Amino acid sequence: MTTSTRGTGKVPAVLVLEDGRIFRGRAYGAVGETFGEAVFSTGMTGYQETLTDPSYDRQIVVATAPQIGNTGWNDEDDESSRIWVSGYVVRDPARVPSNWRAKRSLDAELVAQGVVGISGVDTRALTRHLRERGSMRAGVFSGEAIAADAELVARVQAQPHMKGASLYEEVATKEAYVVPAVGEKRFTVAAVDLGIKGMTPQRMAERGIEVHVLPATATEDDVYAVSPDGVFFSNGPGDPATADGPVALMSAVLERKTPLFGICFGNQILGRALGFGTYKLKYGHRGINQPVQDRTTGKVEVTAHNHGFAVDAPLDKVSETRFGRAEVSHVCLNDDVVEGLQLLDQPAFSVQYHPEAAAGPHDAAYLFDRFVSLMEGQRA
Repeated sequence: MTTSTRGTGKVPAVLVLEDGRIFRGRAYGAVGETFGEAVFSTGMTGYQETLTDPSYDRQIVVATAPQIGNTGWNDEDDESSRIWVSGYVVRDPARVPSNWRAKRSLDAELVAQGVVGISGVDTRALTRHLRERGSMRAGVFSGEAIAADAELVARVQAQPHMKGASLYEEVATKEAYVVPAVGEKRFTVAAVDLGIKGMTPQRMAERGIEVHVLPATATEDDVYAVSPDGVFFSNGPGDPATADGPVALMSAVLERKTPLFGICFGNQILGRALGFGTYKLKYGHRGINQPVQDRTTGKVEVTAHNHGFAVDAPLDKVSETRFGRAEVSHVCLNDDVVEGLQLLDQPAFSVQYHPEAAAGPHDAAYLFDRFVSLMEGQRA
């Protein structure tokens, strides 16, 4: 990525897709060029949380909500220490932010962090194109980075694919840290950071859990050095087929029968540890309005998603694995994608979506209570 931080209001910009489709607009954020996988997010709110979610590493995010930036940018809602998206595509950026918590505009934050974006794009047409053709490699070029169309297409086509990309170590913490329990400490959890969102340990802390966040390279000894009552595997970017280290670590945790909970990438890691395969979805699930059924209760929840890969596990039967019986616990009602797994013979489960759900919805917050119940049962 190359960027400039000069004013962007009327600077021309183009979004170039690997199949040759080109969308023209104006620079939004930093001026320059960037590459990534073009994906769309259907959230009507929560753009700050989206942009700072490490799971969006190396992705150019298309916002389907027509107007973006109304509430500006504050210093409280970041999900990590920086913006991770490689580019941002919007239709109608707010001219002036209006919110009592705003410290600056979204455009100003994109410039400050060197994130190249484009505005004035027909995001409805773009989203329909990605739905039909699938997520694909793309580039955003503005100002002096713009060249002949054929040259830009060729540069996009020279970029690596998301399939086969190992990214979780890029975004994970390098040093362990602790998020203390709120109020009385009830449990200790070792959380393996594969791209963790800040709200996740906070949701556990609210339930009396002291969370030890460990690097993605943590070993079995590192995990058990904190004497955990439970182990958590976080969300993260990239292809789960590349995550052999986390799969081996989770297998060691399962061997010990320690209560285990995984979210998103953590769900895919559990799937692999149980012997299931993973595969890339055509265009993925991203946004805060995805319907999922909890098959253990029959309840349908509106949930937050951000995943381009999924677990290939049978929906119609209980599977025998090296760690006992396993079943699909949650399923997406739009396309029957596996959205959760659970073991029936020991305390372990995972979901593909985001129960921490900042900025919402909160239908799935009970899953943290389910994790607490597993740890209570093991202690008893």
